[in-house]
This record gives sequence, structure tokens and C-alpha cells, in this order.
Amino acid sequence: MTRRATLRTTHGDPGIVAGALEPDNTASMRTRVEGDELITTIERDSTGGLHATVDDYVVNVTVAETVIEATRTHTDTNHE
Repeated sequence: MTRRATLRTTHGDPGIVAGALEPDNTASMRTRVEGDELITTIERDSTGGLHATVDDYVVNVTVAETVIEATRTHTDTNHE
């Protein structure tokens, strides 16, 4: 039996976040952008595997957002 989780996160530019996450995505993950949302569906064969993948994904989203924001802040500061 396959376990599935769908995660929806809202971002100022979800396409940039999706691009940042893409290298870490596995074959069990499908990501799409709808408006300001990044929607990722993860399917795994076990509950433990699903939990681990969701946990990794949430950490990766957090890191991507932090890096993107830091880059924007740094870029904005250098252009003032």
C-alpha cells in the first residue's frame, strides 16, 4: 500500500523555491506551482519512509526560503 502526503506552501515566488528544491527531489515526489503556492505530493511505500521524506522536504523548503531571502536582502542592500 502506498502512503501519500501533499504539502502546500505559499511563497512570494514559488517558481524560484521549486527550482532550488529540484536537485533534492526524488522520483517519489511531484511538484507543481499554482499561483503563489508550491504543491508537492510525496508517495512512499512505508509510513516511516513518507515521514522521513516529508521531514527532509520541510527542512529543504525552510533552507531555500532563507537563502532566497538572504540573497534578496544582500542584493537590495548593494543597490541602494
